[in-house]
Amino acid sequence: MLVSATEMLKKAKEGKYAVGQFNINNLEWTKAILLTAQENNSPVILGVSEGAGKYMAGYKTVVGMVKGMIESLNITVPVALHLDHGSFDGCLKCIEAGFSSVMFDGSHYAIDENVAKTRELVELCHSKGISLEAEVGSIGGEEDGVVGAGECADPKECKMIADLGVDFLAAGIGNIHGKYPANWKGLSFETLDAVQQLTGALPLVLHGGTGIPAEMIQKAISLGVAKINVNTECQLSFAEATRKYIEAGKDLEGKGFDPRKLLAPGFEAIKATVKEKMELFGSIGKA
Repeated sequence: MLVSATEMLKKAKEGKYAVGQFNINNLEWTKAILLTAQENNSPVILGVSEGAGKYMAGYKTVVGMVKGMIESLNITVPVALHLDHGSFDGCLKCIEAGFSSVMFDGSHYAIDENVAKTRELVELCHSKGISLEAEVGSIGGEEDGVVGAGECADPKECKMIADLGVDFLAAGIGNIHGKYPANWKGLSFETLDAVQQLTGALPLVLHGGTGIPAEMIQKAISLGVAKINVNTECQLSFAEATRKYIEAGKDLEGKGFDPRKLLAPGFEAIKATVKEKMELFGSIGKA
C-alpha cells in the first residue's frame, strides 16, 4: 500500500540520512525503482511531475499502475507516491486520484499568496492523511515547464510556510534542475543552516540532486535535508543504456524488435543509478 512521506522523512532527519525521490515516467522506471528499494530495504518516494502524469494517461492511471506493482511485486518497504512541483489545481487532482503525498510549488507567488494557498492545502491534505511539501525560493533550471533562477530562499519566509504545518519544505539554496553548469557556485549552506535554525525538526528537501558532489550531499543531510530528488541522472542513464539497441533495432541477443528486450538495458541502468543514490543518501536498510 501507499503511505504518506511524513514518517519516513521524520525518521530520516532524526537518523541523519535522506530518502530518495526518484521521478517515474513509465512502467520500466516504476518497476526498476520499486524493485531496487525492496532489494535494498530502503523507503522510497516515487515522484510524478504534472507533465509525466499527463504522459502516463492521467493521475488515476499512475495510481493504478503503482498500486498494482506494489501488490504483484510484493513490495513491503514504505512507498510514497508524490506529485512533484504541483500547481494548486494539480494538487487537488492528485489528492482526488489517490496520491499519498503532494508538493505545492507556490515559490513563484508573492509570499502572502504562497502562504494562503499552502494553508488551504495543509488542511485538506491532513484531513486525508496525505503529506504536503511546500517550496520557498524557486529551484533553478527547468523541469516540465517549471522554470526557476536558482534563488536562495529567505529563511524568515521559510518559517512562515513551516508554521502552517507542512510536512516537509523545499528551500532554494542555489540548486537547479538538470545538469549543473561549469560556473555553478555551489549550494548555499549558510542559507540552509539559517532555514534549519528557524524551522527546527521539519525535514528539508533538496531538489536537483543530479550532479551535486557527494561531499555537498553529506553536508546538506547534516543540516536537515531528509529528502533528495533525482530525475535527470535517471534520464541520462536510461537513455544511454538503451540508445544503441533502439538505434540498431535489436535487443541484447541481437534478435528482433521486442520492446521488452530493447528496454532491458535501460531498466538495469535505472536500478544501478537508484542503488548508487540510495547508498550515497544512506537510506539502505532503513525501511
